[in-house]
Amino acid sequence: MRNLITDVRGVLIGHAHDAAAATGVTAALFERPTVASMAVLGGAPGTRDTALLEPEMTVEHVDALVLSGGSAWGLSAADGVMSWLAGHGRGFPAGGFRIPIVPQAILFDLANGGDKPWARGDGETPYRRLGMEAAAAAGADFALGTAGAGFGATTVNLKGGLGSASARAATGQIVGALVAVNAVGSATIGGGPHFWAAPYEHSAEFGGLGWPAAITPAETALRFKGGTGQNTTIALVATDAVLTKAQAKRMALAAHDGLARSLRPAHAPLDGDIVFAAATGHSGAPSDAFALTELCATAADVLARAVARGVHAATALPFPGAQPAWYDRFGG
Repeated sequence: MRNLITDVRGVLIGHAHDAAAATGVTAALFERPTVASMAVLGGAPGTRDTALLEPEMTVEHVDALVLSGGSAWGLSAADGVMSWLAGHGRGFPAGGFRIPIVPQAILFDLANGGDKPWARGDGETPYRRLGMEAAAAAGADFALGTAGAGFGATTVNLKGGLGSASARAATGQIVGALVAVNAVGSATIGGGPHFWAAPYEHSAEFGGLGWPAAITPAETALRFKGGTGQNTTIALVATDAVLTKAQAKRMALAAHDGLARSLRPAHAPLDGDIVFAAATGHSGAPSDAFALTELCATAADVLARAVARGVHAATALPFPGAQPAWYDRFGG
Protein backbone atom coordinates (compact mmCIF):
# COMPACT_ATOMS: atom_id res chain seq x y z
CA MET A 1 0.00 0.00 0.00
CA ARG A 2 1.43 3.38 -1.09
CA ASN A 3 -1.26 5.37 0.76
CA LEU A 4 -2.25 6.70 -2.67
CA ILE A 5 -5.36 6.32 -4.80
CA THR A 6 -3.33 4.08 -7.10
CA ASP A 7 -3.56 1.37 -4.44
CA VAL A 8 -6.92 0.83 -6.14
CA ARG A 9 -6.10 -1.57 -8.95
CA GLY A 10 -6.81 -0.08 -12.37
CA VAL A 11 -6.18 3.58 -11.47
CA LEU A 12 -3.17 5.54 -12.75
CA ILE A 13 -2.41 9.21 -11.99
CA GLY A 14 -0.37 11.72 -13.98
CA HIS A 15 0.50 15.37 -13.37
CA ALA A 16 1.67 18.28 -15.50
CA HIS A 17 2.16 21.93 -14.59
CA ASP A 18 3.20 25.33 -15.90
CA ALA A 19 5.42 26.88 -13.22
CA ALA A 20 5.37 30.40 -14.66
CA ALA A 21 1.60 30.39 -14.75
CA ALA A 22 1.36 28.59 -11.38
CA THR A 23 -1.25 26.14 -12.56
CA GLY A 24 -1.50 22.49 -13.48
CA VAL A 25 -3.50 19.42 -14.44
CA THR A 26 -3.98 15.97 -12.93
CA ALA A 27 -5.31 13.11 -15.05
CA ALA A 28 -6.76 9.93 -13.55
CA LEU A 29 -6.59 7.21 -16.21
CA PHE A 30 -8.36 3.91 -15.87
CA GLU A 31 -6.73 0.81 -17.31
CA ARG A 32 -10.10 -0.33 -18.62
CA PRO A 33 -13.48 1.45 -19.02
CA THR A 34 -14.72 2.14 -15.51
CA VAL A 35 -18.05 2.86 -13.82
CA ALA A 36 -18.16 6.40 -12.45
CA SER A 37 -20.51 9.04 -11.13
CA MET A 38 -20.19 12.32 -9.23
CA ALA A 39 -21.86 14.66 -6.76
CA VAL A 40 -21.68 18.47 -6.69
CA LEU A 41 -22.36 20.15 -3.34
CA GLY A 42 -20.67 23.48 -3.99
CA GLY A 43 -22.81 26.26 -5.42
CA ALA A 44 -20.57 27.33 -8.33
CA PRO A 45 -19.07 24.30 -10.10
CA GLY A 46 -16.98 24.32 -13.25
CA THR A 47 -17.31 21.01 -15.05
CA ARG A 48 -17.26 19.26 -18.40
CA ASP A 49 -19.26 16.19 -19.50
CA THR A 50 -20.47 15.45 -15.98
CA ALA A 51 -24.15 15.07 -16.93
CA LEU A 52 -23.36 11.69 -18.50
CA LEU A 53 -22.26 10.44 -15.08
CA GLU A 54 -25.78 10.60 -13.69
CA PRO A 55 -27.13 7.06 -13.11
CA GLU A 56 -29.95 7.38 -15.66
CA MET A 57 -27.64 8.40 -18.52
CA THR A 58 -26.67 5.97 -21.28
CA VAL A 59 -22.87 5.90 -21.11
CA GLU A 60 -21.88 3.39 -18.44
CA HIS A 61 -18.12 3.85 -18.28
CA VAL A 62 -15.39 6.49 -18.41
CA ASP A 63 -11.83 6.26 -19.68
CA ALA A 64 -10.37 9.03 -17.52
CA LEU A 65 -11.26 11.87 -15.16
CA VAL A 66 -9.46 15.22 -15.08
CA LEU A 67 -8.84 17.74 -12.31
CA SER A 68 -7.41 21.08 -13.41
CA GLY A 69 -6.61 24.62 -12.42
CA GLY A 70 -7.39 27.56 -14.65
CA SER A 71 -11.04 28.16 -13.84
CA ALA A 72 -13.15 27.83 -17.01
CA TRP A 73 -10.04 28.14 -19.20
CA GLY A 74 -8.80 24.89 -17.68
CA LEU A 75 -11.64 22.89 -19.18
CA SER A 76 -9.60 22.41 -22.34
CA ALA A 77 -7.32 20.03 -20.40
CA ALA A 78 -9.78 17.24 -21.19
CA ASP A 79 -9.09 17.84 -24.91
CA GLY A 80 -5.48 16.84 -24.36
CA VAL A 81 -6.37 13.76 -22.33
CA MET A 82 -8.89 12.74 -25.01
CA SER A 83 -6.27 13.12 -27.73
CA TRP A 84 -3.80 10.96 -25.83
CA LEU A 85 -6.42 8.28 -25.20
CA ALA A 86 -7.62 8.32 -28.82
CA GLY A 87 -4.04 7.78 -29.92
CA HIS A 88 -4.01 4.65 -27.77
CA GLY A 89 -7.27 3.25 -29.17
CA ARG A 90 -9.46 4.11 -26.18
CA GLY A 91 -13.03 5.36 -26.25
CA PHE A 92 -16.74 4.69 -26.62
CA PRO A 93 -17.53 3.19 -30.05
CA ALA A 94 -19.85 5.42 -32.12
CA GLY A 95 -20.29 5.71 -35.89
CA GLY A 96 -17.03 3.99 -36.70
CA PHE A 97 -15.05 6.16 -34.28
CA ARG A 98 -13.93 5.82 -30.69
CA ILE A 99 -14.72 8.75 -28.43
CA PRO A 100 -12.80 8.81 -25.14
CA ILE A 101 -15.11 9.63 -22.22
CA VAL A 102 -13.28 12.17 -20.05
CA PRO A 103 -15.34 14.24 -17.58
CA GLN A 104 -13.54 17.07 -15.82
CA ALA A 105 -13.74 19.55 -12.94
CA ILE A 106 -11.77 22.79 -12.52
CA LEU A 107 -10.72 25.06 -9.68
CA PHE A 108 -9.96 28.80 -9.54
CA ASP A 109 -6.21 29.53 -9.31
CA LEU A 110 -6.02 32.68 -11.42
CA ALA A 111 -5.15 35.06 -8.55
CA ASN A 112 -2.15 33.21 -7.09
CA GLY A 113 0.61 35.37 -8.61
CA GLY A 114 1.32 33.33 -11.75
CA ASP A 115 1.42 34.92 -15.20
CA LYS A 116 -1.70 33.86 -17.09
CA PRO A 117 -1.91 36.05 -20.20
CA TRP A 118 -4.73 34.00 -21.75
CA ALA A 119 -6.98 35.13 -18.90
CA ARG A 120 -6.53 38.66 -20.29
CA GLY A 121 -7.32 37.57 -23.86
CA ASP A 122 -3.68 37.20 -24.91
CA GLY A 123 -2.84 33.89 -26.59
CA GLU A 124 -3.86 30.29 -26.13
CA THR A 125 -4.11 28.48 -22.82
CA PRO A 126 -1.62 25.71 -21.98
CA TYR A 127 -4.25 23.31 -20.72
CA ARG A 128 -4.65 21.08 -23.78
CA ARG A 129 -0.88 20.52 -23.76
CA LEU A 130 -0.86 19.97 -20.00
CA GLY A 131 -3.68 17.45 -20.36
CA MET A 132 -1.69 15.44 -22.89
CA GLU A 133 1.42 15.59 -20.70
CA ALA A 134 -0.50 14.50 -17.61
CA ALA A 135 -2.04 11.54 -19.45
CA ALA A 136 1.34 10.48 -20.80
CA ALA A 137 2.84 10.67 -17.28
CA ALA A 138 0.16 8.52 -15.63
CA GLY A 139 1.49 5.81 -13.37
CA ALA A 140 1.25 4.27 -9.92
CA ASP A 141 3.50 6.79 -8.18
CA PHE A 142 2.93 10.54 -8.24
CA ALA A 143 3.80 13.67 -6.29
CA LEU A 144 1.71 15.30 -3.58
CA GLY A 145 1.52 18.95 -2.56
CA THR A 146 2.40 21.58 -5.15
CA ALA A 147 1.78 19.28 -8.09
CA GLY A 148 -0.74 18.77 -10.89
CA ALA A 149 -4.11 20.37 -10.30
CA GLY A 150 -2.90 21.41 -6.85
CA PHE A 151 0.12 23.31 -8.20
CA GLY A 152 -1.54 26.72 -7.87
CA ALA A 153 -4.08 25.87 -5.18
CA THR A 154 -4.37 27.89 -1.97
CA THR A 155 -6.42 28.04 1.23
CA VAL A 156 -7.30 31.03 3.39
CA ASN A 157 -4.07 30.82 5.41
CA LEU A 158 -1.75 28.25 3.81
CA LYS A 159 -0.69 26.95 0.42
CA GLY A 160 -3.12 24.30 -0.80
CA GLY A 161 -2.13 21.31 -2.83
CA LEU A 162 -2.73 17.86 -4.25
CA GLY A 163 -3.41 15.13 -1.70
CA SER A 164 -4.10 11.41 -1.75
CA ALA A 165 -4.72 8.58 0.72
CA SER A 166 -6.02 5.01 0.75
CA ALA A 167 -7.36 2.36 3.11
CA ARG A 168 -8.78 -1.15 3.08
CA ALA A 169 -12.46 -1.15 4.02
CA ALA A 170 -13.92 -3.70 6.43
CA THR A 171 -15.31 -5.47 3.34
CA GLY A 172 -11.75 -6.13 2.15
CA GLN A 173 -11.95 -3.78 -0.82
CA ILE A 174 -9.56 -0.86 -1.22
CA VAL A 175 -10.74 2.74 -1.33
CA GLY A 176 -8.55 5.68 -2.32
CA ALA A 177 -8.93 9.43 -2.63
CA LEU A 178 -7.32 12.15 -4.73
CA VAL A 179 -8.02 15.84 -4.09
CA ALA A 180 -6.89 19.29 -5.22
CA VAL A 181 -7.36 21.49 -2.14
CA ASN A 182 -8.19 25.06 -3.15
CA ALA A 183 -10.50 25.87 -0.27
CA VAL A 184 -12.24 29.14 0.56
CA GLY A 185 -11.51 28.34 4.23
CA SER A 186 -8.92 26.43 6.19
CA ALA A 187 -7.70 22.86 6.60
CA THR A 188 -6.11 23.79 9.94
CA ILE A 189 -7.60 24.86 13.26
CA GLY A 190 -7.29 28.57 14.04
CA GLY A 191 -3.74 29.84 13.66
CA GLY A 192 -2.07 26.61 14.71
CA PRO A 193 -0.63 23.56 12.94
CA HIS A 194 -3.40 21.11 13.84
CA PHE A 195 -5.58 19.73 11.04
CA TRP A 196 -9.35 19.41 11.22
CA ALA A 197 -8.86 15.91 9.78
CA ALA A 198 -6.67 14.80 12.71
CA PRO A 199 -9.05 12.10 14.09
CA TYR A 200 -8.76 10.17 10.82
CA GLU A 201 -4.96 10.33 10.47
CA HIS A 202 -2.94 7.16 9.84
CA SER A 203 0.70 6.76 10.91
CA ALA A 204 1.47 10.49 11.35
CA GLU A 205 0.88 11.02 7.63
CA PHE A 206 0.34 14.76 8.14
CA GLY A 207 2.41 15.44 11.24
CA GLY A 208 0.80 13.28 13.90
CA LEU A 209 -0.21 16.29 16.00
CA GLY A 210 -3.79 15.29 16.75
CA TRP A 211 -6.20 17.99 17.80
CA PRO A 212 -5.21 20.77 20.22
CA ALA A 213 -6.13 20.29 23.88
CA ALA A 214 -9.05 22.67 23.40
CA ILE A 215 -10.75 24.34 20.45
CA THR A 216 -12.01 27.83 21.23
CA PRO A 217 -14.90 29.68 19.62
CA ALA A 218 -12.36 31.98 17.97
CA GLU A 219 -10.74 28.98 16.29
CA THR A 220 -14.05 27.82 14.86
CA ALA A 221 -14.88 31.29 13.48
CA LEU A 222 -15.18 31.23 9.69
CA ARG A 223 -12.38 32.76 7.64
CA PHE A 224 -12.66 33.38 3.92
CA LYS A 225 -10.00 33.60 1.24
CA GLY A 226 -9.85 36.45 -1.27
CA GLY A 227 -12.85 37.66 -3.18
CA THR A 228 -15.89 35.80 -4.41
CA GLY A 229 -15.36 32.66 -6.42
CA GLN A 230 -11.62 32.26 -5.73
CA ASN A 231 -11.83 28.70 -4.48
CA THR A 232 -13.16 25.15 -5.07
CA THR A 233 -11.98 21.75 -3.87
CA ILE A 234 -12.22 18.98 -6.46
CA ALA A 235 -11.74 15.29 -5.73
CA LEU A 236 -11.97 11.70 -6.85
CA VAL A 237 -12.64 8.65 -4.69
CA ALA A 238 -12.13 5.22 -6.20
CA THR A 239 -12.56 1.61 -5.16
CA ASP A 240 -11.79 -1.80 -6.59
CA ALA A 241 -15.31 -2.92 -5.65
CA VAL A 242 -17.99 -3.72 -8.23
CA LEU A 243 -20.52 -0.86 -8.18
CA THR A 244 -23.34 0.32 -10.39
CA LYS A 245 -23.49 3.96 -11.44
CA ALA A 246 -26.19 4.55 -8.82
CA GLN A 247 -23.97 3.06 -6.11
CA ALA A 248 -21.02 5.16 -7.31
CA LYS A 249 -23.25 8.23 -7.04
CA ARG A 250 -24.04 7.28 -3.45
CA MET A 251 -20.33 6.89 -2.68
CA ALA A 252 -19.59 10.31 -4.17
CA LEU A 253 -22.29 11.89 -2.01
CA ALA A 254 -21.00 10.19 1.13
CA ALA A 255 -17.39 11.13 0.35
CA HIS A 256 -18.34 14.80 0.56
CA ASP A 257 -18.45 14.21 4.33
CA GLY A 258 -14.66 14.01 4.08
CA LEU A 259 -14.53 17.59 2.81
CA ALA A 260 -16.81 18.72 5.63
CA ARG A 261 -14.58 16.97 8.20
CA SER A 262 -11.33 18.44 6.88
CA LEU A 263 -12.19 21.96 5.68
CA ARG A 264 -14.01 24.81 7.39
CA PRO A 265 -16.17 25.81 5.64
CA ALA A 266 -16.94 23.49 2.74
CA HIS A 267 -19.71 23.52 0.10
CA ALA A 268 -20.13 27.30 0.12
CA PRO A 269 -22.37 29.06 -2.43
CA LEU A 270 -19.32 30.22 -4.41
CA ASP A 271 -17.40 26.94 -4.12
CA GLY A 272 -17.56 24.43 -6.91
CA ASP A 273 -16.88 21.51 -4.59
CA ILE A 274 -17.31 18.27 -6.52
CA VAL A 275 -16.40 14.64 -5.85
CA PHE A 276 -16.14 12.03 -8.58
CA ALA A 277 -16.48 8.36 -7.63
CA ALA A 278 -15.16 5.44 -9.67
CA ALA A 279 -15.33 1.66 -9.25
CA THR A 280 -12.80 -0.39 -11.20
CA GLY A 281 -14.41 -3.73 -10.24
CA HIS A 282 -11.09 -5.56 -9.88
CA SER A 283 -12.06 -7.10 -6.54
CA GLY A 284 -14.79 -9.01 -8.37
CA ALA A 285 -17.36 -8.83 -5.58
CA PRO A 286 -20.65 -6.95 -6.07
CA SER A 287 -21.63 -4.67 -3.20
CA ASP A 288 -24.91 -4.96 -1.31
CA ALA A 289 -26.30 -2.13 0.83
CA PHE A 290 -24.21 -3.10 3.85
CA ALA A 291 -20.97 -3.36 1.89
CA LEU A 292 -21.74 -0.07 0.17
CA THR A 293 -22.16 1.59 3.56
CA GLU A 294 -18.67 0.43 4.56
CA LEU A 295 -17.24 1.72 1.30
CA CYS A 296 -18.99 5.08 1.68
CA ALA A 297 -17.69 5.57 5.23
CA THR A 298 -14.17 4.63 4.15
CA ALA A 299 -14.34 7.02 1.19
CA ALA A 300 -15.23 9.93 3.49
CA ASP A 301 -12.36 9.09 5.84
CA VAL A 302 -9.71 8.74 3.12
CA LEU A 303 -10.84 11.98 1.47
CA ALA A 304 -10.48 13.85 4.78
CA ARG A 305 -6.96 12.43 5.13
CA ALA A 306 -6.10 13.30 1.54
CA VAL A 307 -7.09 16.94 2.12
CA ALA A 308 -4.72 17.26 5.07
CA ARG A 309 -1.92 15.44 3.22
CA GLY A 310 -2.24 17.82 0.29
CA VAL A 311 -1.82 20.90 2.49
CA HIS A 312 0.87 19.28 4.63
CA ALA A 313 2.99 18.35 1.58
CA ALA A 314 2.66 21.65 -0.30
CA THR A 315 5.48 24.10 -0.96
CA ALA A 316 4.93 27.84 -1.35
CA LEU A 317 4.79 29.54 -4.74
CA PRO A 318 7.72 31.90 -5.46
CA PHE A 319 5.65 35.07 -5.82
CA PRO A 320 5.30 38.16 -3.62
CA GLY A 321 2.50 37.73 -1.12
CA ALA A 322 2.11 34.01 -1.82
CA GLN A 323 0.54 31.90 0.92
CA PRO A 324 3.15 30.17 3.11
CA ALA A 325 3.35 26.41 3.13
CA TRP A 326 2.49 24.42 6.27
CA TYR A 327 6.20 23.67 6.77
CA ASP A 328 7.08 27.37 6.40
CA ARG A 329 4.78 28.20 9.28
CA PHE A 330 5.22 25.22 11.54
CA GLY A 331 8.42 23.39 10.58
CA GLY A 332 8.79 19.62 10.81
